[in-house]
Amino acid sequence: MDYLLLIIEPPAQRGTRTEAEGREAYARMQRFGEALQAQGRLKAVQSLASHASAVRVRGSGHRAQVLDGPFAEAKEMVGGFFLVDCASLAEAVDLARDCPAAEWATVEVRALAPCFDDSLGVTGVFT
Repeated sequence: MDYLLLIIEPPAQRGTRTEAEGREAYARMQRFGEALQAQGRLKAVQSLASHASAVRVRGSGHRAQVLDGPFAEAKEMVGGFFLVDCASLAEAVDLARDCPAAEWATVEVRALAPCFDDSLGVTGVFT
């Protein structure tokens, strides 16, 4: 089963590191990704730019509201992710515990699943 390990960071955290600290943190994350790749578990990995360059769209068509970042109300941002293949949630949680980012951020573990699940007796999209 596929799980997403979301790296949830305080928005200004990256700016508090020296260049050397930032490079070391990035190198540790790369080594973690390489180890997952060697184990055949890694499906995708990506670091994300700061939310300062993000754009949010609410609504659709002509009525869509477009909001440019940074977002003042944001207490955290998604800094990146690992998409991994694990046999169970427990296995994915173990990977999250081993992720270097768990030392400075929250690693949220989410199973990939359809947003429509007829088995729950509910029809429609979950929001």
